[in-house]
Amino acid sequence: MDANDGGSNAPEESGRTPASDEGPGTPVAPEGPRPPVVPEGSPPPVVPEGPPPPATPEGPHTSTASGWPHVPAQQPPHPPPPEPEAQPQPEPQPQPQPQPQPQPSYGPTDPADAPATVPAYPDARIGVAALSLRYQVGAALAVAVVAVAALVHLGMVFLHVAPSNTVTKQHGKAIDEWIYPEFEQNWKLFAPNPLQQNIEVQVRADVRGADGTTRTTGWYDLSAEDGAAIDGNLLPSHTEQNELRRAWDFLTATHDNANRPIGLRGTLAETYLRRIVVLRLGRDDAAGKGGAVQRVQVRSRTTNVPPPEWSDEQVSTTPQYRLLPWWPVPADEAAGGVR
Repeated sequence: MDANDGGSNAPEESGRTPASDEGPGTPVAPEGPRPPVVPEGSPPPVVPEGPPPPATPEGPHTSTASGWPHVPAQQPPHPPPPEPEAQPQPEPQPQPQPQPQPQPSYGPTDPADAPATVPAYPDARIGVAALSLRYQVGAALAVAVVAVAALVHLGMVFLHVAPSNTVTKQHGKAIDEWIYPEFEQNWKLFAPNPLQQNIEVQVRADVRGADGTTRTTGWYDLSAEDGAAIDGNLLPSHTEQNELRRAWDFLTATHDNANRPIGLRGTLAETYLRRIVVLRLGRDDAAGKGGAVQRVQVRSRTTNVPPPEWSDEQVSTTPQYRLLPWWPVPADEAAGGVR
């Protein structure tokens, strides 16, 4: 009893382990140092933080001194692998700048007096600006005169073709003198019955030769000459197409059936046609070398255009002639016409 009491109350010696129910072969973990006794009323001691205990590798049969299975501590996440260092990029090499080409110098030959840069053509001008002031004024006046003449002509033509009004009644004579005979307006192309006749203008003349003798030439077909000049020509002359035809139309419109002129326009039409035929005779050398035209006679040969085969219209194709009286040629036109 005492022995058991003494054994139970005796302090445990270091290095001894009490008996265990697990058996004699089970190891017992040694006890560590006991914590110090803290008297009541005093603050608790401050325990310094130390490094965390090393992690025990997890095994299939790891256990602690108390016999409970060991739970491994959570491992901190692995740090990310270091990023590869960027390779240094080579610095771009500067490109060589093109050197400016030297400009031709128009200044003094002394380099000290020459300007830094001299334009290639310092006084280059084009167009009217290249002219002197006197010629610029002349060009401006010429353009102004042409513009005014064009406006006046357009106004005269408008008044001529416009219906009768106050202006044409007061200034009709001036308008007619401007229009006739060169700018007469004709609407036959748009008439209900367009012209369906071939009109040939022919002329003959009494000429005085170089020896003083007088003779009468044969008939010159002036319309046939104009037709031959136009045929095959891509750009025929306006004079060759219309001058003679319009002159004959003007004469027939201002003369009666007895070939007498009607008013001032009739006399003007005779003068206009006479000058044209005298010029044509001089071109054809009708008077010969050293000769001169004394008087002329004009006639027309009119032939109806035959209808097409599919038409039932019946027309006469017999030529009709209109013979005008002899016209004396003034001395200023005798040598070949007024030029």
